[in-house]
This record gives sequence, structure tokens and C-alpha cells, in this order.
Amino acid sequence: MTGIGVEAGAQAARSRALAVLRVRGRALGVAALPAGAEVILLAGAVTGHLVGPGWDAARWAVGVLAVLVLLATAGIALVVSRARPATSPTVPVPEESAPDLYRMVRDLAERLEVPAPSAIALTPDCDSWLEDRAHAAHGPPPRPGPGAADIPGEGRRSPRRVPVPPVLVIGSPFLWWMRVGELRAVLAPVVAGTGPSAHPDIAAARRFVRGLDATAAVAATPGRGPLARAACAVLGRVARLLLGACREHAAQLERGVAAAAAERAQTVDYGVRIVAQEQVGLAYAGWDRLLTRVALPAWRMGRWPSRLDAGVVAALTELSRRDRLAEGFASRLGERPACDLLEEPGTMDEAASLLAARLFHGGPAECGPDWAPVDWQSYPEEVVDRTWRADAARLHRVLDSLGTRPARPAPTLSRVLDHLTEPPATQGHAAGAATGAAPAPAAPGSALVPYDHAPDGPDEDPDEDPGTERSAVLAAGLSAEVAREETAVPRGATAAGQGPPSTLWDGGALPLVPLQPPRTARELLADHVTAMVCCAAVDTAGAVPALDWLDGPSLLLHGERAADLTPRVLSLIERGDPGPLRDWLAAAGIRPEKPIRLV
Repeated sequence: MTGIGVEAGAQAARSRALAVLRVRGRALGVAALPAGAEVILLAGAVTGHLVGPGWDAARWAVGVLAVLVLLATAGIALVVSRARPATSPTVPVPEESAPDLYRMVRDLAERLEVPAPSAIALTPDCDSWLEDRAHAAHGPPPRPGPGAADIPGEGRRSPRRVPVPPVLVIGSPFLWWMRVGELRAVLAPVVAGTGPSAHPDIAAARRFVRGLDATAAVAATPGRGPLARAACAVLGRVARLLLGACREHAAQLERGVAAAAAERAQTVDYGVRIVAQEQVGLAYAGWDRLLTRVALPAWRMGRWPSRLDAGVVAALTELSRRDRLAEGFASRLGERPACDLLEEPGTMDEAASLLAARLFHGGPAECGPDWAPVDWQSYPEEVVDRTWRADAARLHRVLDSLGTRPARPAPTLSRVLDHLTEPPATQGHAAGAATGAAPAPAAPGSALVPYDHAPDGPDEDPDEDPGTERSAVLAAGLSAEVAREETAVPRGATAAGQGPPSTLWDGGALPLVPLQPPRTARELLADHVTAMVCCAAVDTAGAVPALDWLDGPSLLLHGERAADLTPRVLSLIERGDPGPLRDWLAAAGIRPEKPIRLV
């Protein structure tokens, strides 16, 4: 039954590939129609049937049209064949740096009876796929290993006719969290896809679709002259028309290839794959939380954690310790991790971590004074403490600009508490009702908080920032100050915030993926007030900054994590009531009247 299912999926993919190629054939047929009409007119003149001034004029008109159409067709075909298809940014894995990984993949391909991938690369995401990089614009194709290009019926007598197998792209979190057997089971359906990729019709159809997609991107490139813009308009119109004609066939082609690959992989490690799929979901959850809670605060400070994949293991191990439902996963840690298949896993982790910072934040490609790596041991000092003090300094700068009582001789937490404390007659009034002013735009990025977020109430509108008039004015000033700092960051730098969307990657726009929605004014103010409280705790009560693998920056008071600070800060911001926060400070031994150190 498995063989029947594989053959059915492959047959469906081949039929869809032929449908895509028929679209190409019809387009060429339409382009050849004027030339065919001209041949008929010329033949009529030679035989003496189509003679006269009218037929002579028709021959000239159709001939000119045929030449123009053929020249345009040749130009479009040249662009389609030479345009550089988009490729995913990845970290290449040479065979000498991971011989065990290549050996495992080739053994897997041999068992599946498909060509082995031509190379292996890592992506800083929880996904794996095959990617064709055999286009001439991508440079010389990787040299396939032994048996990588063996296709039944082709042999080695005509190497030019043998398609180069695609590159296997593996999600780097999988290598660090999964065990070797689990990784093999997860990769089986992916590697099985090299079989359909070797079929000439499927390979030709994919090349045609990728070429059209690359052509449409070339036509949309800005900054051209008037004549070039006109030519690109025609080029883009034709490319989009052909893409629309073969879009459904291409989608069905990929579904057929995926179905055939999944059916073929049923014979390999089927039982292990069920368990491995659970690890895929767990790795995805841990990776997402690590990026948003841990990596993002560091990126904003111009630091990029150099061991993100190792951090995934630490985060998921902590989750296993806290969550009783995940206790069974802890027993897996005694088995061999898949990262042991790499000769230098630390080097690969560092390269994947830098690429993750580029993809998800837009950071520079190279290290510099404002873009330096940070290890996990230095994270509390280099990221957490610096973030708190930078936010506290910004808060006092905004207070100075609002004309409040200056901090003498040094900034204190009491100054913030006194400013946000509403007189008894006005406590509880919303700032929007008091001022009627629209809040300033919030700064991009998510909230950096060293405490657990309290969930919003069911009746709360996320677009509104409840608070007093004083807190609203202060939040607006902070939003404006953060926006000015981010605008002042030069292109490619990230010391004060996320890089611009126009950051380039390999000749194309870097696919920035925002990790979290922008902070609201209330969240921005809460972050800065909390940072001020944390600085006071460190300087006056012996607290220390720390890193929580699941929640990011945290504050340790007397060896315990301060997890109950959020509602007290919100009480001060929303109602102007400092009582709960002052009680918390007194219980923790924090003295708000003492000066604190800023950056």
C-alpha cells in the first residue's frame, strides 16, 4: 500500500508539472503567432496567391510585429532564465565540519531510495526544508557526495543531464534540543522529497516558476530610468500573468511532492516520528519564548546572545522542571543530542545566533563596538543591568524636560513616585479624559520587564492606556524620546533599537519579522518605572539582576525572584496611588530616597 501511495503522489506531482510546462508552451506559442503569420504571408507571395499592395503592406506590418514580439520574447526568456531566484538566509554546514551529520543524512536517503541532498545548511528557525540552489546565479553548485546524484535509469554517462539535488536546510533549534534518533525521524519526510525533485519534468516546472518569481522581483526594483521602467513594466506584467496562470498547478505540484515524500517516509522510524513531532512543538514554543523574552532585550541594547540554541535547551529544561506535564521530557536529556553530529557545535551556534539577530531584528552582519556578542554568564550585567539603568536615565531626562522638581544631588526613586502620585481629589481620573490629547506613537518592540506580566482584564481595551493625567503626559514624553533615539540610529546599527526595514541581505530586502507588537504608552511607562525600582533595589537593598530562561530579565531579592511587582507599578500609573508600591519597597528594604547610579 505504501508503494501505491508513493506512486500516486508522484504521478499527481508529475501531471501538475506537465500542466506548468504547458503554460510555458502556450506562452511560447502565442509569442510565435506573428512569426507564423509572417511565414504564411511570405509563402503566399512566393506562390503568387497573396499579391498586391494590400498584401505587401500586411507583410511589412506583420513582419515588424513578429520581429518585435520575438525580440521581446527572447529578452523575457533571457531574464527568466538568468534572474536570481530568492534563497533563504542560512548558515552553510561544510561536510568536514559535520561528517556524522552528512553520514546520517546519506544513510537515510539510501534507506529511502532517493538521492542524497547536495549539501546541508542551518536556519535559525524551527523548520526544515529542501531548497534548490543549482541556479547559475548562485555560483557553482555544491559538489554532491557519493551517491548524491544517482538517479535510477540515468547512470553517470551524462552528468549534465543529472539535476543537482537540493540543499537540506535544518532548523538549528532541532539540532540542540532533539536527540539523534528524533532528528532522523523528523528529517525522513524532508529527505524523501529529493526523489521527486530529481524528476526532469518536476525540476523544469520548478525552475520555470522560480524564474518567473525572480523576474517579477527584478521588474519591481526601484531607481531605474524612464526607458528601463517602461521595459520593466512590460516584463513584470508578463511575469505576473504567467505566474497567475500556473499558480494553482504549482501549488498542487508541491502538495503532490509532499504527499509522495510523506508516504515514502512511513517506512523509516515511524514510531519515533510520533514522539519527535511532540519535540518539534516544544522546541518551537521554547524558541519563540527565548527570542521574545531573552534575545530581544539584548538586541535592543546592541548585544546579541552568541549561544541561542544552547539557551533553547536551558529554557526547555527549565520548563520541564516547572511543568509537571513535561516531566517525561527530562529523561531524554541522557540520550545523545543531535548537536553532537557537528564537529564544532559552538561555532555553528554562534553563526546561527548572529543570523537570527539579522532576520528577526535587522542587526549588522558583523560585530562592532555597538554590536557585540554576549554570553549567558555576562547577560545579567551586560544586558539586564544596562537596560534598567538606560531606561531609568531616560525617565529622568523626560522628567527634566517636563519641568518637574530637579533631582538633587542625584536621581532618586522618590522623585518618580512623587511626580506620579495624584492628589486625593484627582486620583482615578483617566488621562485621556483630562487632556483630550492623543498619545504619542509607541516605540517599536515589546516590553522589557523583569517580572511576570499580569494579564489584562476581559473588559480592557488594548488600544487605550488608562492612567492619570500625569502618567499620560510622562508616557507621551517617553514615547517621543524613544522614537527620537531610534530615528537617530544610523542604518545597520541597533544600539538604540531595531534597524530600518530597508536593511539589505544579499541584494534583496532583509525579511525582518517583528517578534511582538509595539508597546503601548502604558507598557512603556510601566517598563521605565519598573527599571527605576530595580535600579533602586540593586543600589540600596543588595538585589542583583538575573536571567530567567522562560521570562527573560528578572530581579533577585534576597535570593528570590521578585514576581509581584507588576500590579503595584500599575496601581501607581493607572490610579496615581503609590501606597502598594511603597509598602512593597518597605518590605523589601528598598530606600526610594537614596540616589541611584545611572548610565
